[in-house]
Amino acid sequence: MASKTILILLLVALVVASPSQLPGYHGSPETPANYEFQYAVRDGNDYGHHETRDGDYTQGSYTVQLPDGRIQRVTYTVNGDSGFVAKVTYEGEAQYPAYA
Repeated sequence: MASKTILILLLVALVVASPSQLPGYHGSPETPANYEFQYAVRDGNDYGHHETRDGDYTQGSYTVQLPDGRIQRVTYTVNGDSGFVAKVTYEGEAQYPAYA
């Protein structure tokens, strides 16, 4: 019974705690987002992603190697509430080898 009471008190404390007291929280909703990240994988199937954000403006691109040998590149922006605006391009020629 004591363990149930402690568990309930712990849950109540988490619900009542302000966001700045919660683990992993590093800002407030009023703080504008500002970051940049990038990754790339080259292991026979090349793909990657790069993105930057400054406040409400986000831009980035990602690439994927398609099964037909082409590279698909998606370049995108998000400006406030404008939504996700993407431009999709393809590099290379599609290859369809004969089935053996």
